[in-house]
Amino acid sequence: MLGGIGMTELMIILVIVLVIFGAGKLPEVGSALGKGIKNFKSSISDPAEGKTSKGEIEDKGKNDA
Repeated sequence: MLGGIGMTELMIILVIVLVIFGAGKLPEVGSALGKGIKNFKSSISDPAEGKTSKGEIEDKGKNDA
């Protein structure tokens, strides 16, 4: 199925996740995981977007002091 993981293994993982996080937290965990994956994919597709110039970093340091 998913790289050698069968249905039985997926069910065991799901049960462990339910025990650790509980049924109420599961949607929050899924949402956070989805946002993280989305941010990771966007940073890979456009690596220049997340970078700041050296001048911007120095300006931030001067303003904080």
